[in-house]
Amino acid sequence: MEAIKMEAMESQNQTSLQSEQSNKGTTFLRTCFNGLNILAGVGILSIPYALSEGGWVGLILLLIVAILCWYTGLLLHRCMEANPLVRSYADIGGLAFGFKGKTLVSVFMYLELYLAAVGFLILEGDTLEKLFPDCSIFAGMKLSSKQGFIILTAVVVLPTTWLRNLGSLAYVSAGGVLASIIVVCSVFWVGAVDGVGFHEKGVLFNWSGLATAISLYVFCYCGHSVFPTLSNSMKDRSQFPKVLFVCFVLSSVSYGSMAILGYLMYGETIMSQVTLNLPTRKISSQIAIYTTLINPLTKYALIITPIAIAIEERLPFKNPSRLVGVVFRTVLVLSTVIVALIVPFFGYVLAFTGAFLSVAVSILFPCLFYVKLNGPSRRFGLELIILALILAVGCLFAVMGTYTSIRNIVSELMRG
Repeated sequence: MEAIKMEAMESQNQTSLQSEQSNKGTTFLRTCFNGLNILAGVGILSIPYALSEGGWVGLILLLIVAILCWYTGLLLHRCMEANPLVRSYADIGGLAFGFKGKTLVSVFMYLELYLAAVGFLILEGDTLEKLFPDCSIFAGMKLSSKQGFIILTAVVVLPTTWLRNLGSLAYVSAGGVLASIIVVCSVFWVGAVDGVGFHEKGVLFNWSGLATAISLYVFCYCGHSVFPTLSNSMKDRSQFPKVLFVCFVLSSVSYGSMAILGYLMYGETIMSQVTLNLPTRKISSQIAIYTTLINPLTKYALIITPIAIAIEERLPFKNPSRLVGVVFRTVLVLSTVIVALIVPFFGYVLAFTGAFLSVAVSILFPCLFYVKLNGPSRRFGLELIILALILAVGCLFAVMGTYTSIRNIVSELMRG
């Protein structure tokens, strides 16, 4: 999510970035921090739920997904070395498959951004409903409290989407890593100090929830669309493989810790967001919940703005007036509200995004790019076999996860 957002913004500011990067670059440590910020998103809230869906064996699957995504990140770096003019993920798609490839990659990126915005609204609705379960201000509108809070959240963030300068919004993404650390520590405190404990045993393996678990795991590691930008920003691009290793190791420790903590605390009763299980009267729980609440509010505009800019640039008339831009962005926000109200299932929306979009962006596309750009000069060997296996496994993840998430969404809609 963070990755797609940053990549989309980079594509809008490419010229200025190039001039800055020619004069200076980011250090190894700063790039590691940026990479962790990319991988640290709302996925950490759903990782205990993902573990409960797949059982304890899911920890092995989490490690496998992390290794796959780390390897495909290395493939992207190698693709960039084939052409020094490549600046972004979409550029690699264009280099490998021409204009159609670049267009397809862009569609996947912006669609993932759109669903991320929908997920933020659902997250806010769930969190506010937990904080104010008996809220009756929406009763006269024939809305549930969750639906009312989704609409209220959209009204609050709407003015921020009217800003046209991305630079004025960029500061709000700086706290991603800190927010994730706060949430993990708060959850640990609830279990260790506030009396919840770590007594649940869980199950070893759950076949029925395996596809959902894998989809959520891939969603957590969907940082590939911004990896080329990070690599280009470095003073020494040859150090980027080490950056990837550090980021994937540390993020995997964070995700694994949260998954184990949440599953030991709540077992099979874990909800799609671990914060929904926390006792609201405890200070540590309130810290985790309010951190979860504030973070999406500050990032919604960052997600919507690149979509709006991309579409506005393709309108039949150039330089639309500010009023037209405001109306267009308002309609765009309204559409995310409608989707969030129709499909208000946070875990299943994330699972669908992970299976249908993140698998493609983080696993399938990098392999295809690499084979296309390097295939003619290579003979059949171990590397091609590994790539073929990754493509086969990725396709299996995508098909199983997409089918399962759509089935679950439809089942919830029919039940409601």
